[in-house]
Amino acid sequence: MALAEQFLLDALAYLECALGFVSYVLLRVVGSPYGRYASPQSAFPVPARAAWVLQELPSLALPLLACAGARAERLNRWPNCILLGMFLIHYAQRTLIFSLLIRGGKPTPLYSFVLAFVFCTYNGYLQSRYLSQYAVYSDDWVTDPRFLTGFVLWLAGLLINIHSDHVLRNLRKPGETGYKIPRGGLFEYISAANYFGEVVEWCGYALASWSIQGWAFALFTFCTLVTRAQQHHQWYLDKFEDYPKFRKAMIPFLF
Repeated sequence: MALAEQFLLDALAYLECALGFVSYVLLRVVGSPYGRYASPQSAFPVPARAAWVLQELPSLALPLLACAGARAERLNRWPNCILLGMFLIHYAQRTLIFSLLIRGGKPTPLYSFVLAFVFCTYNGYLQSRYLSQYAVYSDDWVTDPRFLTGFVLWLAGLLINIHSDHVLRNLRKPGETGYKIPRGGLFEYISAANYFGEVVEWCGYALASWSIQGWAFALFTFCTLVTRAQQHHQWYLDKFEDYPKFRKAMIPFLF
């Protein structure tokens, strides 16, 4: 039974890699149908705050269930606990804190909400089950350069993501409407600093975990967010004549 599930987790990780490439191609063709890009005629729109909490919730609930499980054999090791904690901290911040700070926001189309919910369930199961049951690390893995470098990248990405979201939430003063050019922090160099932070965060997590499961998540994140970043970047260029021409979409000095 254990070998069968371990094989399943590996297969799901490789499938996630493939889905990342498929998502990249589809999003390049049709764009990201959410937020400012969603059609006003979308059927069954889900309120922004409710959509965010519910779609992200599986990525918080499933690791918590793994921690509470009596048979979470690998969680008696520090590397496994820290890695699962890194995953949990991100989704606790996104589900419990970020969602409460959302001001207004356009409703999410139902199909977009369902896709996000399914992915968070899929990936939440993949990461939490692998780290709690099957990932084998020596106790000194926490001093390995790959783990230490990955942890620093994860923390830096998390802080960039939080700060960038703060900038975006505070673009408008109370009572104001419309869009503004984000400024400050990495927004001085790239249009999607929040996405850049998230990509750095999960690449750090993947490096620290040194697993196909971790790298699959990082790859999927990059494939989906780089297309959104390019879409945002072009939208800013089209909407604002004074938009800084030297800014890139997501990766400073590259694209």
